[in-house]
Amino acid sequence: MFTLVPDFRFKTFDEATAEFLIQNGIKGIILDIDNTLEPYEHPLPGDHVKKWLCELKAAGISAAFVSNNGKERVELFNEELGLPYYYKAKKPFKKNILRAMSDIGSSRETTILMGDQVFTDVWAARNAGIKAALVPPINDKKDIFTKFKRLLEKPILRKYDKKKGKSVNE
Repeated sequence: MFTLVPDFRFKTFDEATAEFLIQNGIKGIILDIDNTLEPYEHPLPGDHVKKWLCELKAAGISAAFVSNNGKERVELFNEELGLPYYYKAKKPFKKNILRAMSDIGSSRETTILMGDQVFTDVWAARNAGIKAALVPPINDKKDIFTKFKRLLEKPILRKYDKKKGKSVNE
């Protein structure tokens, strides 16, 4: 059954520890960048992002970036990290999610996509047949379209809360 309710919610990306991911059968993680790992205004990954990605790698979890942002933004962010990446990915379409999964050698059963938006990231995960993790946006845009989209997300997140009995993973 198709659902936009995420499988997991976290307060921040790094609450999805290597241990948690392994316990849930995850060997590969597809990551959004903007407002998931860093705000739009931060062109480079911070030390907290690098540390987390190193911990995942040490635990045998592969990662890739799939972003709807442009080439320059994604390449600059990834320059030091050297992960597989796709820009202008057209999420929620699955094409670049599946390409990233192939790059990191993970299957539908062992992959999760993490992002900050239900209607791009969770939907993309569902289209690709993989698990979805949602984090709140780090620094959300204040335009009318984004506010409307966040309003539409609320009933979906309430379903998650009801299903899990809490608002975020602890």
